[in-house]
Amino acid sequence: MRARSTVLACALALTASSTVLVTPASAAPAPPVNACGETGFDPKDYPPEPLSLDSPPVLPPIPDRFVIPVPYPSVELVPLPDPTPDRTRVEAEPLPDPCMDPCPDLTDDPEDVPDGTGSAELPFPRIEIDPQPETIPIPIPGPPGEPIAPAPPAAVNPAEPGPVSSAPPQPAVRDVSVVSQVTGPGSDNRTDKRWQVDGTDLGIMWESKPGEVAVAFGDSFGKGWEFGVVGGPDWRSNTLGHSTDTDLSDGMSIDSMVQDSRCHAAELISSRKVKNWETTVIPTSGFAVGDRQYMSYMSIRRWSTVPGMWWTNYGGIAYSDDNGSTWTKDPHARWDNMFGLSKFQVSTMVPQGEHVYMFGTVNGRVGTVGLARVPKNDVLNKTAYQYWVNGSWAPVDSNEATPIADGIASELSVRYDAQRSIWQMTYLDPIAGNIVLRESVTPQGQWTPPTTLVRTAEYPKAYGGFMHPWSKDGELYFTVSEWDSYNVYLMKAAVS
Repeated sequence: MRARSTVLACALALTASSTVLVTPASAAPAPPVNACGETGFDPKDYPPEPLSLDSPPVLPPIPDRFVIPVPYPSVELVPLPDPTPDRTRVEAEPLPDPCMDPCPDLTDDPEDVPDGTGSAELPFPRIEIDPQPETIPIPIPGPPGEPIAPAPPAAVNPAEPGPVSSAPPQPAVRDVSVVSQVTGPGSDNRTDKRWQVDGTDLGIMWESKPGEVAVAFGDSFGKGWEFGVVGGPDWRSNTLGHSTDTDLSDGMSIDSMVQDSRCHAAELISSRKVKNWETTVIPTSGFAVGDRQYMSYMSIRRWSTVPGMWWTNYGGIAYSDDNGSTWTKDPHARWDNMFGLSKFQVSTMVPQGEHVYMFGTVNGRVGTVGLARVPKNDVLNKTAYQYWVNGSWAPVDSNEATPIADGIASELSVRYDAQRSIWQMTYLDPIAGNIVLRESVTPQGQWTPPTTLVRTAEYPKAYGGFMHPWSKDGELYFTVSEWDSYNVYLMKAAVS
């Protein structure tokens, strides 16, 4: 009780010290509702209006609980090599009614539906102790895993000069808006009911084949996920959907997701889920060359207590020969993270012409953008990569790549706009705190100064900014994620 009283006193003291009293914005709009009448989440922050003299003061709400994390050491044995991933796949049953719940026995439980409102049953905040294991992983011999194919033969490409283009005019952005909620409860796609994806993020898109777009998501959680919490039951490190929706003006429909059981999205690229060893495996981009799909990913050793930071084991490439149903992590196409400083840990890859271009940063959100390229037929051959170094494509170590643009960037998305013959790059600028857009005539630059796409003052917990490959005619569609609702939204901007 004493702790509760102290917290309450602090909250009231902070409130009393405010020099300007405010009320909530004039009737902030109700949360969005999908076509089935289910309530979703609004990622936008509506600023308060000045308090009028005729209105009573409104104090900020007191949180219903304070959670205190308490770490403790925990030894965990890690059998090696990695076990063979489960590649069981099932097809979804046809859904005659889009508002029908295909698996109510698996997904329906009113107590588990988050509403984003929290709870305030107690007059004072509740203090909770959250024991958190600080894992000490110990590798041990395990059952034999999948056989490892030999490394491809060395294919060193000689250095070539690369002209730097003049920067095009800086793009102008206007009319930025949220089109729809893509995932989670209340979304147009009802991913919680159809595939048990209640909370997820990213939404990385690429054209998987003519007329179809693949959509890759990050850590995904199922039934029992709580609003405002990143984590929960039924954890899958990554999931994948497909869309054939060509009219994005009213949202992006997901036709299907890769399933491992009835109404359950599969984890595509396996992860050990052992903190301080391999916490998770997150997709960073995808592309297709012929009938083969490729996905770049990062193997995350651990998340940092510092927001926006994490440490990777390596950045790697996986491939699929069945249109994204099953994936293989290539054991040789990996960029190891030496001392936490190696480049190309968080990469995005784009095929164009005879090459695939790889843009990348170090782990976390404090890196500059490096660039490499590789012939399309040698994507999995690390020795065939050339790195952009001071005006030339050079067969050197990846850490010698020089930045192609000024500033700090994180979680890149890059596309080639064939309609305009322009390269576009979006990323979260951690200094300004905004998602920005830059353009260039060539991948190596020069790139335009950044233009703000999404202001965190308006969308305070947004991150990402992954472009839809079918954006055209000056309309840029892209996905963002929002931290509290931990779900994905489709946004639209006019670019000229």
